[in-house]
Amino acid sequence: MAERYTTYSAFFDFYLSEHEKPLTRALHYCGSACGISALILTVTTANLLWIPAGLVSGYGFAWIAHFFVEHNKPATFKYPLWSFLGDYHMFALWLTGRLNKRRAAAKSAR
Repeated sequence: MAERYTTYSAFFDFYLSEHEKPLTRALHYCGSACGISALILTVTTANLLWIPAGLVSGYGFAWIAHFFVEHNKPATFKYPLWSFLGDYHMFALWLTGRLNKRRAAAKSAR
């Protein structure tokens, strides 16, 4: 990750390349689902303790995936906001069946 990305679009192509293995993506989806669940629970119960629970579970799944499955450094450390958005962007593409097409486009852009 020597290059410094100045647009989210360029970053997202890189982000997708850092999530090549299906298990890495699956663990991210688990983390994203936990984060969304925690947000819903925060709103419905008015208990703010769900916020850190969502962050810990979301980042926990992702970091486990990077360190033990993908064997790379999470983009969170250099691009915290874009990485957070990228998690949910990738999750939404997967849920809507458009992830493989977007991953192919990102590969051809490299």
